[in-house]
Amino acid sequence: MKMLVYGLVTGLLFGFLLQKGRVLRYDKQLGALRLQDMTIIKFMLSSVVVGMVGVYLLHDLGLAKLSIKATVLGPVVLGGLIFGVGWGLLGYCPGTSMGALGEGRWDAVWGILGMIAGAALFAEAYPLLKSTVYTWGNLGRITLPQVLGVNHWLLIPLFVVGALLLFRWFEQKGL
Repeated sequence: MKMLVYGLVTGLLFGFLLQKGRVLRYDKQLGALRLQDMTIIKFMLSSVVVGMVGVYLLHDLGLAKLSIKATVLGPVVLGGLIFGVGWGLLGYCPGTSMGALGEGRWDAVWGILGMIAGAALFAEAYPLLKSTVYTWGNLGRITLPQVLGVNHWLLIPLFVVGALLLFRWFEQKGL
């Protein structure tokens, strides 16, 4: 029960931040897909940077354990293509479609129904996918610091500075 409450609270907080960041708006979604409005990109990149710092800090302090899944290129590429087509057709990704529904935009229901249908199709196709797509490009449980053979705290500041420079460039270009 406690985990359900945590899930509800973090979900509501995430939805609130999506709404406040204006990333639920269709024009922002379309602008991101057309590389004309970087609001969503800035929102996602800031989440990645904060998450990167937070996860590694908690891990180094012994407050969290890293649980790294194997990097398998086949399902990542196939899933990314399906995700991109769905986002392009609907104008919402899974998180923003739920937020849009919360704002009263009923067009998001089609995307949510599509996600449910897609999940059902995936469940049915999983045995076949497991023996095919899930074997393509299995790189194992790797992280970028491991691949480069460096401490994660050498890369994290580079990512933070890179993100800040990218944000500045976006602002200068009016994106």
